[in-house]
Amino acid sequence: MFSAVSDPTRRAILARLADSDARVTDLAGDFPISLNSTSKHIRVLEGAGLVRREVRGREHILSLEAEPLAEAAAWIEHYRRFWSDQLASLDRFVTAREAGKGSK
Repeated sequence: MFSAVSDPTRRAILARLADSDARVTDLAGDFPISLNSTSKHIRVLEGAGLVRREVRGREHILSLEAEPLAEAAAWIEHYRRFWSDQLASLDRFVTAREAGKGSK
């Protein structure tokens, strides 16, 4: 999932799909790359479970699947809290140490 969202074009595709579902050809028109290149990006997003494709006749309609992003956000939040706590502890330690040096 992180590899899929590491590319700015793929992030832009996800942002576009967050607004509304879109046909592949409509998405391709939003970017200065070929339809083939857009399709490759879409396949990466599908492989990561971030995009769902529904085929209606000849049209391929894409939808955002946000659940993997929510799971990633929860994972990141867990480690953000961990590192915030660790950095706060380090700050208290350094501050106390500096205060101890000043009183000598």
